[in-house]
Amino acid sequence: MLPVLTFASTAQPIPLISGIRLEFILFALTLVGVAVFHNKTMYVALAGLASILILKYIFLPDYSFLSHLTGNEHSEGEWRTLVNLTGLLFGFGILSKIFEESGIPGKLPAILPDDWKGGFVLLALIFVLSSFLDNIAAAMIGGTIAVVVFKGKIHLGYLAGIVAASNAGGSGSVVGDTTTTLMWIDGVNPIDVTHAYAAAIPALFIFGIPAAIIQDRYHRIVKDTGKIVKIDSMRILIVALILIGAIITNYTMDFPAVGVWVAILIGSFLRKTPWDEVPRAIQGTIFLVALVTCASLMPVNDLPPATWQTAFSLGFVSAVFDNIPLTKLCLVQGGYDWGVLAYSVGFGGSMIWFGSSAGVALSNMFPEMRSVTNYVKQGWFVTVAYIVGFFIMLGIVGWQPHAPHRKSKSTSPIESTIGPSLTPDNPIE
Repeated sequence: MLPVLTFASTAQPIPLISGIRLEFILFALTLVGVAVFHNKTMYVALAGLASILILKYIFLPDYSFLSHLTGNEHSEGEWRTLVNLTGLLFGFGILSKIFEESGIPGKLPAILPDDWKGGFVLLALIFVLSSFLDNIAAAMIGGTIAVVVFKGKIHLGYLAGIVAASNAGGSGSVVGDTTTTLMWIDGVNPIDVTHAYAAAIPALFIFGIPAAIIQDRYHRIVKDTGKIVKIDSMRILIVALILIGAIITNYTMDFPAVGVWVAILIGSFLRKTPWDEVPRAIQGTIFLVALVTCASLMPVNDLPPATWQTAFSLGFVSAVFDNIPLTKLCLVQGGYDWGVLAYSVGFGGSMIWFGSSAGVALSNMFPEMRSVTNYVKQGWFVTVAYIVGFFIMLGIVGWQPHAPHRKSKSTSPIESTIGPSLTPDNPIE
């Protein structure tokens, strides 16, 4: 939480406690509540959201939550992020079930090594998948495969490894993570983020090997050579349609959820769709949407100067805040080494289970992940991997801030979807 507090004091008529705005204190209490009452995370997140909104309406007479969602002349609003995230969480829940029923996961125990190296190879496969798929899809597919090859007995530390692999794999690819895609859309050259792999690949070994060894000791991959598994090619086709649809609509509309659901509807004419997966994902989805909304209400309208120290801190901040608004702030500010930043905001969220959408999506399948204390304790190697990987990258490529990628910089104050926009004519939203 320490890097988060560096953003917590700004000049607005909200009460301060020890120099920290009350919204940040309420948000911190919400996160503590999630950690303590991990079996009631949805209710904690909703209570936190309600308390923050009540605070804003009391002290900011002109505040409008509707404008925060729908946007105004200064910002687009949060609706796109929240609707897209909701659609992806439900859609990829269906995707993972279709993939499980395709028969491919059942073939893997006979292919993967039957010791700890099998668990590591699976994490490496998730890493590669995430380089060209959304990290939510990579995490859900990886979790589905893990259920089959480990007979449902998966260590919490290995689940942390799955989340880390899905986030690390997309950090150096503009099609592998929402944050890097955002950079690409904003005008950053795709090549300028690829050196994030200078950190992500070493990080894979740093967290992947301990995670695989822990899982092997907990429950080893079981070979079942006598079992006959049939491959359903039609379900494989549906999975491919969903993933292709997500990629196409992400490029053309910046809305991958549309492609996912169009493909699911098309696939429903080919095979029975597992609609019963939708109710199972409701509580986890509501929790994530509420928590992301809480983060978006934090008035972070400025960042420290663009240095490698700031980029390093943002990795920890992204484990608590939504990394998409943080990335937008950095793009407006400029002056970052985009590969270093891509690794920080892309992989940093792996350190806490709700720090990335991949982690929250996977927690719908494995509710035991929702204990922050246990997640951090049993997945300690993810934090070590982030720190060591970051400094390996600095040692190899250094800190090389890129020139402005826009032809002209806006002269208006920094605008952010993470909090209210401030202008001389609109001091309080």
